[in-house]
Amino acid sequence: MDKRDSIIEAASKIFEANGFRGTGVDAVLAPSGVSTRTLYKHFSSRGELVQAVLEKRHRQFMQRLEDTEPDDPVGDIFDQLEQWLDEHGARGCMLLRARSEYAGASPEIVALVRRQKQEFEREIARRIALSLGQENPSLTMQVWLLFEGATAAASVSENAVVRQAKQAAKALLAMARGQAK
Repeated sequence: MDKRDSIIEAASKIFEANGFRGTGVDAVLAPSGVSTRTLYKHFSSRGELVQAVLEKRHRQFMQRLEDTEPDDPVGDIFDQLEQWLDEHGARGCMLLRARSEYAGASPEIVALVRRQKQEFEREIARRIALSLGQENPSLTMQVWLLFEGATAAASVSENAVVRQAKQAAKALLAMARGQAK
C-alpha cells in the first residue's frame, strides 16, 4: 500500500470512529505514522482528504455490488449491507454523516455525497428493472429509503434490522410484479 492509500485507510478509521470536523489532523495522521508535510504532499487540503475517504468508501461498497450476480438482485443489496455492517460496524452511513457535518462548510463534499447517493440509486433502479423487466421509479425510491433507513436503524438496533428491510423490499417488489401483470 502506498503512502496515499495508507493515509486514506487510517483517516477512514479515525473519521468512522470520531467524526470528521471534530477530529484534528494530528489524530488523523497518528495511525498512519506520516507527517503533516506528507499529508499535504498527497492532499491539497483536509477537505480533499475527506473527499478521498468518502470516494474510497463508496467505491468499496459499489464494487461489492458489482462483484455479485445474484438470483435476487434487490435482496442482494440488503445482503451486502448486512455483511458490510458485520465487517465495518454499524454507525450509520459515513457518507450521510459527512454530508451533515459539512452541510454549511463544504459544497464540494455535499455535492460528492449527492453524486454518490445518486449513483447508488441508479444501481437500485437497474436491479429493480432486472427483477421486474421494466423501470419503476417509485419502487426504486421506496427500496432506497428502506436501505438508508436500515443503515441508520442498525446503528441503534441490531444488524438484523437489515433483514426486516429486505423482507419489506421483497414485499414491495411482489406487489409491483402483481400490478405489472
